[in-house]
Amino acid sequence: MAKIQPLPAASPSAEWHHGDGGGGGVQGKQAVYTVWMKSLVFNGHGCTVYGSDGRVAFRVDNYGCRGSRDVFFMDTAGNTLIGIQTKSFGMLKRWEASRHHGGEEETTTPWFRVQRGRGRGRGGAMATVTLHGGVGMAYRIDGCPSKSEYRISRGCGGGGGEVVAEVARKQTACGVVLGEDVLTLTVGPDADHLLVLGLVVVCGLISRAM
Repeated sequence: MAKIQPLPAASPSAEWHHGDGGGGGVQGKQAVYTVWMKSLVFNGHGCTVYGSDGRVAFRVDNYGCRGSRDVFFMDTAGNTLIGIQTKSFGMLKRWEASRHHGGEEETTTPWFRVQRGRGRGRGGAMATVTLHGGVGMAYRIDGCPSKSEYRISRGCGGGGGEVVAEVARKQTACGVVLGEDVLTLTVGPDADHLLVLGLVVVCGLISRAM
């Protein structure tokens, strides 16, 4: 089971506002996060998300083995924001996420589901995302999480949807590219930041980065 240790309060740049309907945290402006696909806990597995001011904003810590079936994405106070379960059906896997508020699960119905795609051919995506109550694909993930480069777009066949977030390897101010486990996440102004962060965690599970 993945857990978190409480940390100092998050910076304003990492704040999100609890939304209605399918949303979880629409910030209203573009934001850039640094995602380190490592846990700050010794011998732990997980990831650490930093705000633009360099302070820890969110964190996943898995004290068990890599690839836990239950992962919890939490804020710096230790409150669960998203619970993610890995479900296996033979050779097939999917990831189901539920929203939490005040540390409690809001509903037993998944907020979103991620199904790994073939990523080949016309309209082939690396993964597709459906939202509770929605019809068809709501978002698609294109690229290669194992290579630390991918983008999240609103659902549209052929990859023509609006890009709401992009992930790439982080570069220093002087242009030095850091390791594949240090990422820059750029989230668009109209995107649900909490949803995007949840999808980044799922991508980490897909690529077995944590």
